This record gives sequence, structure tokens and C-alpha cells, in this order.
Amino acid sequence: MTRPPFAPVTAADIMIVSAQLGRPARDVIGIPARCVCGAPTVVATAPRLADGTPFPTLYYLTHPAATAALSFLEATQVMNEYNQLLADDAEVRARYRRAHDSFLADRETVGTVPEIAGISSGGMPDRVKCLHALAAHALAAGPGTNPIGDLALARAAWMPDVCECLDYSSADE
Repeated sequence: MTRPPFAPVTAADIMIVSAQLGRPARDVIGIPARCVCGAPTVVATAPRLADGTPFPTLYYLTHPAATAALSFLEATQVMNEYNQLLADDAEVRARYRRAHDSFLADRETVGTVPEIAGISSGGMPDRVKCLHALAAHALAAGPGTNPIGDLALARAAWMPDVCECLDYSSADE
């Protein structure tokens, strides 16, 4: 299996991600999605953290404006609508299952952690639990890979092709 095409992570990326999160970034292994300005939007995180903790969420949304927009969307209870869509639409359900399988395949190229085998993120493959994780997967893997992540991004009050980054220049000092 080939590893997903993560951009290499730099020391500047780690400083920016730490500033975005308001805490030290941990176990970042790549940057699969960036803002149009170049700042990280999604990080890839090791499936086992340095302290030994299993971490199933390979793709982690870090961009503050994107995170806020997805939090707002979650607050509107849209996940209930998306869960109903999964229940009612066999094609969406099948595509969501393929997204889950794609996510697991990506993570397996990075490392195997038996404790999280078969567990992806965001509620895949059977329900919608976290739009942040699903949007991160959609941004990292590209349009058409994760149908619920794509729907959430289309509905969120944030656009990946418009920079809403803070000034991270002080992050590298």
C-alpha cells in the first residue's frame, strides 16, 4: 500500500498548528490539506500517540475558522438530518461505507494499531457523529470521497478557497 499524499510537516507547521489549537500539536505526521495561504487546515496524526495511546482520528481539522463553522453547523442539529439521509438513501450509505474503508486504508499505510482496527472517525460507517472529522477527511482525501463530509463543507459558513487565517507570524518566534 502506498502512503496517502501528505505534505511533509515542518517545524513552522507545528508552530502554526499549535497556535491554531491553543495547545502543543502532538504526533503530527503530515499536512494533507492546507489553506490557500499555505497554513495547515488538516493534519494527519499518528494512529498511536507517543505516549502509547491509540488515536483513531487520522485526519484532524485544525483551521480555526473551519472548526468554528463546523461547530456552528453541528449546533443546528444537522447531524440528525444526515443520519436520516444515511437511513433513507442506499447510495449515500454505500458511499459513506466506502469513505470508511478509504479512511481505514489510509491509516493502515501509516501504522497498524490493533486496538482501533476497524474504527475510523466521525461515526463512520453507520452514523454521523462528528462533522469536524468528516470534513477533515473530505478535505484530505478530496471531493467525492466522503459524502457526508462534502455535504457538511458545502453547508458550512467557511470555504476552503478563501483564507480566513489569523496572523501566525508570531508562532515562529
